[in-house]
Amino acid sequence: MPPQSYKHPGRRSIRLKEFDYTQNGVYFVTLCIQDRLELFGKVQGGDMILNDSGKMVERIWLEIPDHCTDFHNEGIQIMPNHLHGILLIMDGEIGEPITANGRIRGSAPTARLSLADVMQRFKILTTKLYTDGVKERSWRRFNTRLWQRNYWERIIRNDRELREYKQYLAENPLRWQYDVLNEQRIG
Repeated sequence: MPPQSYKHPGRRSIRLKEFDYTQNGVYFVTLCIQDRLELFGKVQGGDMILNDSGKMVERIWLEIPDHCTDFHNEGIQIMPNHLHGILLIMDGEIGEPITANGRIRGSAPTARLSLADVMQRFKILTTKLYTDGVKERSWRRFNTRLWQRNYWERIIRNDRELREYKQYLAENPLRWQYDVLNEQRIG
């Protein structure tokens, strides 16, 4: 596979150079909606109230271990225009590939999936299902693409950091009014 600079000239990777994102570890991930559209629900009284599309995204995230058995969920917080999740990569059986409608297809992959592989599959599947929701259930349309091109990730290095990130997930709706991703934020 060509180096990142050859695959997409002019794009700078935000991943750690020489880091193997298939290795065992815990990762805090943030994915944002393109143009910061608030598509997944709203925050009321410090609680995130998911709409149907937010519930779909949550369901697909929680099903990641069903299809990618090296991956385990450690937490998720969906916000109106982004999500934060914690994934643990741990040795296990290889998951089976899935189609855009969530059905298992073909034979299992021979290589271990990376964090980027799983994020790509998650984005593809949720975009397909969201597009179906636009057509069939009148969900709000998005512009060109559902998700921003990339995602942000942080390697969680110890139990203290894991506890802090889990607390961050739990408290995120309480901070929504100050969040930089909230276009109506205070301050």
